[in-house]
Amino acid sequence: MPEWVQDAIWWQVHPLGFVGAEPEAVDQVTHRLPRITGWLDHLVALGCNGLALGPVFASATHGYDTLDHLRIDPRLGDEQDFDDLVAAAHERGVRVLLDGVFNHVGRDHPAVTDPARRHWIRWDGDRPGTFEGHDLLVELDHTQDDVVAHVVEVMCSWPDRGVDGWRLDAAYAVPPEFWARVLPAVRERHPDVYVVGEVIHGDYPAIVAASGMDAVTQYELWQGIWHGLAEGNLFETAHALARHDGFLDSFVPWTFVGNHDVTRVVDQVGEQLLPHALVLLLTTGGTPAVWSGDEFGWHGIKEHRVGGDDAIRPEFPADPLAVEGGDVFAMHQELIGLRRRHRWLHRARTEQLHLTNEQLVVRTSADGESLLVALNVADHPAAVPAAGELLAGSGTARGGELELPAHGWAVLSQ
Repeated sequence: MPEWVQDAIWWQVHPLGFVGAEPEAVDQVTHRLPRITGWLDHLVALGCNGLALGPVFASATHGYDTLDHLRIDPRLGDEQDFDDLVAAAHERGVRVLLDGVFNHVGRDHPAVTDPARRHWIRWDGDRPGTFEGHDLLVELDHTQDDVVAHVVEVMCSWPDRGVDGWRLDAAYAVPPEFWARVLPAVRERHPDVYVVGEVIHGDYPAIVAASGMDAVTQYELWQGIWHGLAEGNLFETAHALARHDGFLDSFVPWTFVGNHDVTRVVDQVGEQLLPHALVLLLTTGGTPAVWSGDEFGWHGIKEHRVGGDDAIRPEFPADPLAVEGGDVFAMHQELIGLRRRHRWLHRARTEQLHLTNEQLVVRTSADGESLLVALNVADHPAAVPAAGELLAGSGTARGGELELPAHGWAVLSQ
């Protein structure tokens, strides 16, 4: 993993939704990418230093049905707009990560329509194979040398223009052996590129080892955090943290409590427990990402239907100052700032010190440094064993105990 990733905190954006693009492809170029550029100062003010972009390549609808991996979607702009965005990000010390959709393509991609490329596609008899039953998403045949060569070309072409990393969409559906052929060729030209795969379930360490990716998305931890908080079952959260420690033995996962594919975290856990989810994200080992809008406490429910992601991928105003930050934004700034002051948290392990259904105390530590994190999800005060200087949150120390208010939390130095 590149050394710079230790300090990366990502702000994740779905560009087509963010700029209010048309729902389907257009031919005329509409220069909307500068709207994202206009939010870079917000990203920096939040405390992040990475811009994780969803699909930006020409596609038929939502961005994941790619038509041309080497062309910016006209609904977003053109190559100059993109170059300007990358340059503006780098001027601010912000890294840029792209979404590479290489498991499948749109039905009108040349790999599907050009008979000479018929071998690029996985076939089910005389019909193109589709991704998870989505008829408009046609799967590539990852055993083909031409597909390997194409993905290498794409993954090198954009770093040639300044891109710093890749998120590999639906990496769980692609044989790890394919990435093991692609990534060494990419790193030969771009040794400092960061590569994280979208893996929802499976043997994370084995997938990382076999594929050569730097990391995968930590959906187990996401589930353990929101569900444990929402259900008042911190045993589930503690179990997920213990599993996470095991993963950190071999790689540093991409961590999150919200993204472009899931119901917003505030709707999962409620406003009173939103701080608890964020505290766990930002005091636990990993490379954290904030889903754009979560820092404002925005709501959005994912629905399993056509257009069911629209609520979690809303249009943002052109002017960031049109959105009030408020307490949720300030809380993000405070906790991101805390993480920045403790760089070692990137590879920190957690030790369980106290656990009940509704209270949890863990020590998170690395390199001889440590913090205590104390949570109370009950609707009444609770005393937990914890002592140290209060760095964030609230509570009253009495001897070796900390009394947390109802729905209280605290981070303490040790």
